[in-house]
Formats: sequence, C-alpha cells, structure tokens
Amino acid sequence: MPQKTFRSRREPFVAKSLELPEGTEVRGALDRVLRLPSVGSKRFLTNKVDRSVTGLIAQQQCVGPLHIPLANCGVIALSHADTVGAATAVGEQPIKGLLCPAAMARLSVAEALTNLVWAPITALGDVKVSANWMWAAKLAGEGAAMWDACEAMCNFMGELGVAVDGGKDSLSMAAKVGDETVKAPGALVITAYAVCPDITKVITPDLKSDGSKLYLIDLANGHKRLGGTALAHVYGQLGDTPPDADAALLERGFVATQALVHKGLILSGHDVSDGGLLITLLEMAFAGDRGFDVTLPMPQYAEEGCKEAFRAAFAEEVGLVVEVSLANSEALEAQMKAAEVPCILLGTSQARKHVTVHMSGLGAVVDAPMTALRDVWEATSFELEKLQCNPSCVAQEQVGLASRHAPAWTLSFTPEPARPLGPAGGAAPKVAVVRQEGSNGDREMAAALHAGGLEPWDVAMADLVCGAVSLERFRGIVFVGGFSYADVLGSAKGWAGVLKFHPSTWAQLETFGARPDTFSLGVCNGCQLMALLGWVPRAADGAVLPALEQPRFVHNQSGRFESRFSSVTVLPSPSVLLKGMEGSSLGVWVAHGEGQAHFPHASVLDSAIADGLAPLRYVNDDNQPTEAYPFNPNGSTQGIAALCSADGRHLAMMPHPERCFQTWQWPWMPEEWAGLRSGPWLKLFQNARLFCEQTGQ
Repeated sequence: MPQKTFRSRREPFVAKSLELPEGTEVRGALDRVLRLPSVGSKRFLTNKVDRSVTGLIAQQQCVGPLHIPLANCGVIALSHADTVGAATAVGEQPIKGLLCPAAMARLSVAEALTNLVWAPITALGDVKVSANWMWAAKLAGEGAAMWDACEAMCNFMGELGVAVDGGKDSLSMAAKVGDETVKAPGALVITAYAVCPDITKVITPDLKSDGSKLYLIDLANGHKRLGGTALAHVYGQLGDTPPDADAALLERGFVATQALVHKGLILSGHDVSDGGLLITLLEMAFAGDRGFDVTLPMPQYAEEGCKEAFRAAFAEEVGLVVEVSLANSEALEAQMKAAEVPCILLGTSQARKHVTVHMSGLGAVVDAPMTALRDVWEATSFELEKLQCNPSCVAQEQVGLASRHAPAWTLSFTPEPARPLGPAGGAAPKVAVVRQEGSNGDREMAAALHAGGLEPWDVAMADLVCGAVSLERFRGIVFVGGFSYADVLGSAKGWAGVLKFHPSTWAQLETFGARPDTFSLGVCNGCQLMALLGWVPRAADGAVLPALEQPRFVHNQSGRFESRFSSVTVLPSPSVLLKGMEGSSLGVWVAHGEGQAHFPHASVLDSAIADGLAPLRYVNDDNQPTEAYPFNPNGSTQGIAALCSADGRHLAMMPHPERCFQTWQWPWMPEEWAGLRSGPWLKLFQNARLFCEQTGQ
C-alpha cells in the first residue's frame, strides 16, 4: 500500500488582549474564577471512586483535616513492609494552546513537575513521562500546531533531562454534526512519575501552622501574563499572550525545593496553576481550614491590556507557594538564593479562618472569611453532585461544611508495633483469608494480619468448595472486601449462595464458627456476607435469627458508592477484636455502595443496642454518633458501622481497618499523633493473636 501523505500549514490566529468590564474589581473576579470547574473543587469526582484499595496508597486525592480534594500528586508504596514507593503527577494546559501550542506544551511539562516536586524523588533525571496527545490533527492548521507543540515539548524536556517513555495518541478529536464541525482544543496530557525513596515525607498543600511564613518561589522571572487563563475564561475571552516556562529556572527551582523536601523543612506547598497565585493561596487555606494575611507582588514587567492587580492575582505563571516555620525560613531563603531562584515573602498563615490579601497602593483587595470563599469554591462541585446522588445528602454536606473543624479523635490505648514472629514471639496462629470472585481486599488484609502477629493463608472459595482446603487447621477466618460476583445480585448475595448451597462447605463453616477457640472477621463485602449468613448479631447460644428478622446492609442513602475517611467511635462490647479500644474515636477508610445497616424488626435493633452488639458508630467532628451525611456515609440507623456476636468471637464491620493499620496509610493525622509507632487499627489484629493465645491448647 502506498504511504499516505498529510500536508499541514499554520493558520494565522489574531489574538485580542483581555479587556475586563468597566468597574470590575478583584473580589468580583475572584467569585467567578472560584466557580469555574477547572479551578473549583473536584469533590464530585473523588468520593465516588475507591481511593484506599490495596492498602498501598500513601497519597490520594484528598488532604487536610476535612479531606479537601487538593493533593499535588499521587504516591503509592511498593509493599506493605517498606516506605519506598512511587510518585506520579499530571500536567495539562489546553486552553493556552489556542494561543500558542509551544507554550502550552512547555507549561504542561512544567505543571507536572511542579506537582511532582512535593514528593521526595531520587533525582530530576530519573523522572519519566507519559505524553498523551488529543488533537483534531487533520483539520486545517491543527497538524502544524501539534507539530509545534511536540517540538517544543521535546526541546524543553531535553533541557530538563526528563524523558518520555510512553504515551497514547488520539488524533481524531473532531466530529461533524450536520454542517458544523465540532473539535476539542488540542491537548497534551503529561503524566510524570519517579521513584519515591520515602513516602512518609510527601508534602501536602494544606496550611498547618499558625504564624508560619508563606513564600512565592517565582519560576517565571517576574512575568504575569493573562492569556488563556481562568480569568480570561470566566469573562468569555482568551487574551493575547499566554504564560510560558523557562527550563533552566524550572530545573533550579525543582532541585532546590526537592532539597528542602528531603530535609523535611517545608510544612506545606502547592503549585501555581489554574486560577493563579491568589487561588493557590486560597486552596491551601481551604485544605488546612485556616486563614492567612498576605501581600501579593505586583508585576515586574509592564504589559499592556489589563490592570496590574489582576495580573498579580490571576496570572498562571509557573511557580510554587511554600509554608515554612519561622525557624526554617532562613534555610529556605538561603537555599533559593544559592540556586538563583527568586523567593518572595508573601505573608503569614493564621489559625483564624479569615483571609486578607493586600496589594501595593490598593490596600486590602480581599478581606473575607475563609469559609465563605471556600463555599464559593465548592459551589459548582455541589451542583454537579446533585446530578449524581441523593440531593438531600448533598445539601447536608454543603450546609455543614462551613461549620466543620478538625475531628476531635482520641485514643484510649497506646498503639504498639507487632510482636516478633518465630521463636521469640511464639508460633503464629493460622488465619484463612477467604476471597471470592470479585474480592479485592485480600492482600492488604494478609499484610495487616501478618503485622498483627498472625499467619495469613490465601484461601479461594473454590478451594473450600472442592475440599482442597479444610478450615480445621485455622484459628481465624476473614471474609475480605470487594465486589463478589460484581454485586449483580446485591452485595454478597452470590457469595452467600455459594456457601449455603454447598452442604459440605456450609457444614464445615458452621463447625468452625461454633468452635470456642476460633474468631471471624468480615470487612465490607465480608461484613455484608456475615450478616446474610446470620453470624452477626448472633446470640450467645449460637441461635440464628429468622431470615425475615436478620439485619443486613443495603444501598447507601446517598444512592452511590462512597469512598471516605470517616470517623468512628468504639463502644463497649463483647467483641474480642476490639478489646482495649473502647472509648477511642479515630478515622478509618470506608469504600462501599451498600453499607446502610437495615433492621427489618425494631426489636432486633433495640436488642443489639442494649446488648452492646453494635460496637462501632460513625461520629461527627465532635465524636457524637450521627446519622448525618457525610459523617455517616451510608445513612445507617444510629450510626451503626459494625455488628458482633454475643460471645464476641465474630465481628462484621463495613469500614476497612486493614487499609489504615500503618500511619502512612492515613490521609491526615492530628499533630499530637505524629510519634505513633504504628496505626491504631493494628490493635484489632493484635487482639486477634491475643485471643488465639489465650484460647489455644
């Protein structure tokens, strides 16, 4: 076949300088920019996907005490037994490509790196990139524009010493509708990744201290250009000259900032990107639930078209904002001076939830409660939320956000690392980690059991059904989380059917459950299973409730899958796995679509409450059991998050303790917990070993 030949030419584009309406002020423009989807909260995206699965997630999308979706980068651990991992970050700037494809490509690379810089990596030269092109390349002028972008990206990355090692092209980003051709803006999505030698040193963007200093690390040589920015977008314009990136300055700034990250000298940090410097500062305040008092630097270069105040606030030039303690401010200034990177003191953070923004000659251009501005930033996201889940739940979360505060967690015990295995710690009791088709929580469960001093065995349901594995050798059985049979029959119903309709397997399971020296744990999908089997809340004599009276877990009140780091309190109960944890309130991952505890008969609920068979309750920021959303992610009556048997040997819980038994798995911890030697939930698995030792032969 003959080769195809495509001929492209550059199409002239006449840009027009940005002209804001007469009388526009910074505060009014800020309200518009905060509502733009590319700038505003992404809450509508983050809570409906599982952000904790595998238990290897060291940094997911949300940060700070209120879990605001603002993470700079994603970080995973390579194993449950070490703190070495990998960091990844994304950059894309398609709107600026309408003005200058080459600048767009450079800015996309720069954005990925200024997001990645907050995770300690081995070296800038070790960063690899996946470049994904989405372009209507066959339309007039578009092929040449993509060529310019690709050439600029290659040259820019060559100067930085960063390499592309993969990617994907989608070059048909146009469709004809009638006589009209609709095309997407040409886009380059840069995904950067590198080895992270210590996942515990990742810097998040939430302000953390009162009176700490806020600095702008200026990687744009003082430029404040507004072409293709969010400010231009919200006024229906493009502007003329877009921001751009300087490879040499970016490299020096990246290396200097990495040195500070490795030394642990930065409290929080965020990149300057969509929305500009003012938005960056506000996002850090939103995430930290704090305020600040700053003075924004005015442009160093005279540029035509728009007032300097708007350039200072909304220019999306490459840069970083860092929060450092007073004790470390000199070290930051010295590091940047040595690297010849401009470093400008902006102001200070404050515990008071109020933001004040000054500009030279203009006074305070923003002087408002942080919570009011955060409500504006969240507004568009909440409107999108109402289209995909129960609007009444969305309204509860929206109304309550402004009055929220850091959860008042407390521990009634001191978390301790696992006891050693082998001769020094005694033989480890064997525990069957049972999984079914669709299970996805077996590996992190095995890791948590191992850390608790137990010996986990991977057992597939097929092994039990065919008789290849017997439960006689095990002291514990754990039914893990996931989506058995894709939940097509309802959560865990297919799994329960396999057990109940295989008489020999069911008899073996019942025999195991009746032994006084065994325990069982069901988490998430496994919790739903144990309820369907009648194992919780089981009476002390082993009697099982009639099927029509048996509590079960049904669809979340929100009407969708919920992934959150929720707060629970541990109440007195007979549960052997929660022994010594009573009185504690702490965070835990939840990830389920059907977690609402449903009691067909009120008498069964009353009995379970009276007998202490509902040992975990969802609580609000003040540690009060609640049915309010989002503290209670599923609407369970009285905030019930778990059920146990009267003899205490069987526990079924919807939250995932196996995904947060290590401190680095927590998305946020109170400052006073910084010295913990292990995650508090490890005690649940240590209790399992203690029970085995106390009841063993």
